[in-house]
Amino acid sequence: MRDKNARENSHILEMASAEQLGQRIRQLRSRHGWTLEELAQRSEVSRAMLSKIERGENNPTLVVAVKIALALGLTTSQLIGIEERREAVKVPKDRRLSFRDPQTGFERQVFPALEGRALEFVRHVIPQGSSSGELPALAPRTEKYLLMEQGTMRARIGTQEYMLEGGDMFYFVADVPQQFDNIGEEVCSYFVIKIQG
Repeated sequence: MRDKNARENSHILEMASAEQLGQRIRQLRSRHGWTLEELAQRSEVSRAMLSKIERGENNPTLVVAVKIALALGLTTSQLIGIEERREAVKVPKDRRLSFRDPQTGFERQVFPALEGRALEFVRHVIPQGSSSGELPALAPRTEKYLLMEQGTMRARIGTQEYMLEGGDMFYFVADVPQQFDNIGEEVCSYFVIKIQG
């Protein structure tokens, strides 16, 4: 019974976050004065998909969310939700922003972006045998600093491949496509700090 309730609560939270994200994307698009067609062209995401996302009927995959954020000139954290600038910000564990790709199980736990900051701090979780999928190249001079928490991962940065294990640190310039594959026998998790140059 407890598992059933947990699944129902998770589904309710997922629907609520999909609705909130959809509203936010619609507001940001309106702020730019763009139609759905214009955002579709800029993001390379179909108009039909964008319409479903804006109505909260569909939670986008991570790759789609990144494309929408890039088109709007934002980081993914800023797309998901911007916090007011304060001297201190506490985010309780149960209120962490979490973005999960339903197809792959790839999850991003995002620290809320502070408006005007070009820094993003995220914890990624990849289930065993799964992958982030190919993430698009980011703006020139965008840097990523990665710290492996646990597991074994293959990182594909452009045409190069790197093997990473728990405790490893990794730096790269993210202006090329990237993909992260869990090739170990357990869940893989890692922290990423992204800085836009």
